[in-house]
Amino acid sequence: MKLPSKSKPYKIPEYSLTGDLLSFLTCNLQYRYQNKGTLPPSKPVQRWFGEFIHGVLEEAFLEWKYKQNSFPWDWKEDIRPIEEQIDLRLQVRGLYSYDEDLFFSKANHPEVDDLNEHDHKKLASARAERAINVWGKDLFPLIDSSELLIKGIRKMPNYNEKTSRSNYYGINGVVDVLTSMKINDLEQSNLDNFNNTIIEFLKKDPSFQKNTSQHGDIEDYEIIIDYKGMKRPPTIMNDSKAEDKWETHKQQILTYSWLRSKQEDAKPIVAGIIFYLNELVPSKEDLALIKEELKNDLTDVGAEFESDVELILNWQEDDKAPDLSDEFKINRSIRIINVNEKEKDYALVKFDSVVADIEDSLIREMKGCRIQEAWKADSDERTCSACDFRTFCKNNSVKTKDIKIP
Repeated sequence: MKLPSKSKPYKIPEYSLTGDLLSFLTCNLQYRYQNKGTLPPSKPVQRWFGEFIHGVLEEAFLEWKYKQNSFPWDWKEDIRPIEEQIDLRLQVRGLYSYDEDLFFSKANHPEVDDLNEHDHKKLASARAERAINVWGKDLFPLIDSSELLIKGIRKMPNYNEKTSRSNYYGINGVVDVLTSMKINDLEQSNLDNFNNTIIEFLKKDPSFQKNTSQHGDIEDYEIIIDYKGMKRPPTIMNDSKAEDKWETHKQQILTYSWLRSKQEDAKPIVAGIIFYLNELVPSKEDLALIKEELKNDLTDVGAEFESDVELILNWQEDDKAPDLSDEFKINRSIRIINVNEKEKDYALVKFDSVVADIEDSLIREMKGCRIQEAWKADSDERTCSACDFRTFCKNNSVKTKDIKIP
C-alpha cells in the first residue's frame, strides 16, 4: 500500500509594526542582520531608552491605578523605585544603558548610599519624571487598557503561487494605551474636578471634531495613544536617504486603528495621539536639530512661540541649554493623528508595500542571492554611524577612517 506524502506545513509570515515596519524602513540590510539574522546591536542605547520609558510609564500607571497617588510625584520616593525595577528587568534581557548621562543606577553603583538631586538629573530619569508629572495626571484617568496586543491578517501583496511563501500575512502590534470615553460628555466622572490638557488639545483639533460629529449618536469612542522616546521629527526630510519618521509614525497609528477595529469589543476610533517624550527634556543634540528645523521651516510647532524660538535660534551648542517655556515643550510633545477610513486604507497600502519589499528580499536570498545584493542598504549618515555592520557594508554612507598605527 502506498502511503501519501505529508504536505508541507502552512505557515503565515508575521510582521510587527515596530519590529519589522520601522526597522526595515530605517535600513533594509540592518533589518536583515538584526531581525532575521538575530544579530543584536552591540550598543542598543536607543532601544534601551525606548523600553525603559515604556516600562516606567506602564508601572507608573499601575501604581496610580491601585494607590491613586496625587500629582506631582516625588522623584526619590515615587519614581526612582520604578526606575530601578525597570532597569533591572532590562539588564536581565541584556539591555544596558551605554552612557551614564542617560541613567544613574544604584545597581551599577552599590557604593552610593543615597542619590542626590544632581544624580537624578541624568537624562533618562529627568525625562521619566517629567513624562509622569506632565502627562500622567491627565492621561492615567483616561486609560481603558494598556500594552494591548492586537493582531490581524491581510492578503499577501504580489502573491505568486509558485514563488510566494504564503497567500496571507499577519500583522501584530502592541498599543501603548487605549482610552475609552464619552466624547459628547467630556466633563463626566473622573474628569469633573480638574482641567484635562489632553482633552483640551482634542477639543481644539478640527479633524477630531469632524470625526466625532460624523459618528452620529454613538456615545463611546476610543483613542489610540503611543509613546515615543525621541524628539518630534521634522515634517519634511532634508536627507532623501533618511526614513520619513513623521509619515511612518502616522501610518503606525492608522494601522493600529485598523487592527483594533477588527476586534469584537472595539468602539469607533476617532483619533490617535503620539507623545514625543524627549521634547519635555531636550538634550543638546535635540536642541541643535530643533534649531535647524526652525530655521528651515521643517516643523509644525514653533512659530507661535516667539520668545522660545528666539532663545533657540540665539543658542550655541557650547552654551547652557536655554530655559524654554513649559507650554512650548508640551505643545511639541503631543501630536494628534486624524483617523478616518481613507487615511487607514492609505496606511495599509503602504504597509503592504513594505511587506512586499521584505518578502522580495527574502525570496531572492532563498534563491541564492548574496545578502548585500538581496537587501538594500541606503540609510542616512546618523544611522550608518551607529551601525555595527558599517565596516563591511558596501553602501555605507559614513566612510570608515583608516586606523593609524603609531
